[in-house]
Amino acid sequence: MRPGGKLGLDPVLVRRARELARRAGEPVVELARRHTTVSVERAVLRLAGVSGADPDGIPWVNRLVDAVAADVGLAYGVALPVFDAVVREFGPAAGRSGDLGAAVTLLAQKAAAGSVRFEVPSGRAARSARAAARRAVGAGLRRIDRRRAERERMVRRYGDPPRRPWIYLIVATGDIYEDIPQAQTAARAGADVIAVIRSTGQSLLDYVPEGATREGFAGTYATQENFRLMRAALDESSRELGRYVRLTNYASGLCMPEMAVLAGLERLDMMLNDSMYGILFRDINPIRTFVDQRFSRQVHARAGIIINTGEDNYLTTADAVADAHTVTVSQLLNEYFAHEAGLADWQLGLGHAFEIDPDLPESFRLELAHALLARELFPNAPLKWMPPTRHMTGDVFRGNLLDGFFNLAGTLTGQGILLVGMMTEAVMTPWLSDRDIALQNVRYVLGAAGGLHEDFVPAPGGFIQRRAHTVLAEAVTLLERIVDEGLLTAIGAGTFGITRRPADRGRGLEGVVARADGYYNPATELLEAGSRTGGDAS
Repeated sequence: MRPGGKLGLDPVLVRRARELARRAGEPVVELARRHTTVSVERAVLRLAGVSGADPDGIPWVNRLVDAVAADVGLAYGVALPVFDAVVREFGPAAGRSGDLGAAVTLLAQKAAAGSVRFEVPSGRAARSARAAARRAVGAGLRRIDRRRAERERMVRRYGDPPRRPWIYLIVATGDIYEDIPQAQTAARAGADVIAVIRSTGQSLLDYVPEGATREGFAGTYATQENFRLMRAALDESSRELGRYVRLTNYASGLCMPEMAVLAGLERLDMMLNDSMYGILFRDINPIRTFVDQRFSRQVHARAGIIINTGEDNYLTTADAVADAHTVTVSQLLNEYFAHEAGLADWQLGLGHAFEIDPDLPESFRLELAHALLARELFPNAPLKWMPPTRHMTGDVFRGNLLDGFFNLAGTLTGQGILLVGMMTEAVMTPWLSDRDIALQNVRYVLGAAGGLHEDFVPAPGGFIQRRAHTVLAEAVTLLERIVDEGLLTAIGAGTFGITRRPADRGRGLEGVVARADGYYNPATELLEAGSRTGGDAS
């Protein structure tokens, strides 16, 4: 490949774009380092082995964090007060036992009954609490390590799909026991990645429901048991089909860190985990989101999970041509935040979408320019290419044709993950027959033109090159402005997705806590000391 790739991008400008993204992101990372949230602290307890819920369905991790917050606040984290109480309530041997999770769960039950009080220990008591907390959380991280190694063994045994992009298909019945046969049928029909869409509104719940669920609306609740059931079902499909079938869910919303932990424990392979989606489209407080996303990405790095970012959503509210550069800026920011948290390039499923108005002259050439720009800016990332939604009209024939062009753009520009477009998109929940037709469309295009990326080279100085250069230049200009005014200010001004989200507002703000000097989080300590950042895309 000649310098500058197929688009002839200026390498100096590309380096400047990344440097500006770093400068824009660094203050946010420092902000995240100085704060914790209720969801980060609950995730620590989940890593320590706390599970289950009270008779009203309130998880024990919520009960325990609320009790600690009521007694001493969360500025020092939950680990020191909780494990100090374990030693005080159950004796020094409990802090050294092999099943600390059970002891902490019992402590949560006692705290809910009002029979235990918490304090921030000091001296020898603090040292004992630290050691017990580190031991318990370390056991949880070792379980995640074992699940990652299990995935790697299965990929070696059954193999990856024989070609790229991987075909990504959504299941969304609301009932996990209906999702399972639909997911297995989709895998037999050619899907490589199954995404279980989360029930509408779950991102705004400040707790993770417990157990298997059968009543989600426009999606199925994300729970640890639902994760376990679907993973087991897709492992059966992997053995049947002779290729490893991946599973996707969501690490977003108010419980982002907990979802990341549960995904690692149950061996999910991909998680939707955008740095700004919850801010822009769920009105979750920006500081809460950035604190939670940093911790969740540290867990994903350790678990070998591929994240999927949400730039495609911007184009459902903003114009896909006029605001194309905001997608590039978000991708660069997502890349910086991901690398800072320990994720490797092969784990960056950066998002973008085929959302230009098809009635616009040269719309397909514009789509190719935008898609190829993303491919060349992030050559080692498994980009996630999203189908048309905004301009689907209910005309299923036109919709199927648009999806065919989307599939063609995906293979022409070498995308890594291709979400299957539905001709009934935005009209109704697809029937199984709709999925069959959509998968036929994908299989035809990938079978007939799967290697066309090798041959597709835009004309030097032509339309596609000029458009890509324009978008990159506009992205650099916007990044310069963001560096000057600050990323939080830019988000508040409606820079992304034309949605204004001030940093002092939004859901979940009450769950953000500034760290005290003596704050202790054994999960962050262990993750930052031993995060695995290399390896294969398995």
